[in-house]
Amino acid sequence: MKTNDYIKYMTQTLVKYADQPREERKRQRLERKQMKGSFWYRWFGILPYVLYSAVRRKRNFK
Repeated sequence: MKTNDYIKYMTQTLVKYADQPREERKRQRLERKQMKGSFWYRWFGILPYVLYSAVRRKRNFK
C-alpha cells in the first residue's frame, strides 16, 4: 500500500468515526467489548479457563 493510499484510508476512517453520534460510538464500543472472550481464555487458552470456571463454580456452591 502506498503512503498516499494509507493516509487517504486513515483520513476516511477518522472522518467516518467523527461523524457518528456519541451514543452510536459508545454502543459499538460496548458491543466489541462484549464479543471479546474473557481474559483467561484470550491469554491462556481453553483448558485453564475451564479449570478456573470449575473452581469458581465450586466455590459458589459452598
